[in-house]
Amino acid sequence: MSDLIDKEELEAILKKLPEWDLENNTIVRVLEFDEFMEGIDFVNAVAEIAEEAGHHPDIDIRWCTVTVRLTTHDAGGLTESDIEVAKKVDTLVD
Repeated sequence: MSDLIDKEELEAILKKLPEWDLENNTIVRVLEFDEFMEGIDFVNAVAEIAEEAGHHPDIDIRWCTVTVRLTTHDAGGLTESDIEVAKKVDTLVD
């Protein structure tokens, strides 16, 4: 099992991930796309990242809005795996 990131370290990390919000033990990013299929293409790219990392986010698709949620369920909070996937997700859109 991965080690949880402590509160101080998490605050510093989130300053470098300004598009992500902390909700309880989860980091969340909401993305808006002009077209539905752009969102689907994004989700497919996130799926590739997740498979490669062996760490899978919760993804919600609502028309042109995609919400990505990352947490490590078996650890009960955020781990380095979540942060690494978040950084890779950011490279798709930033």
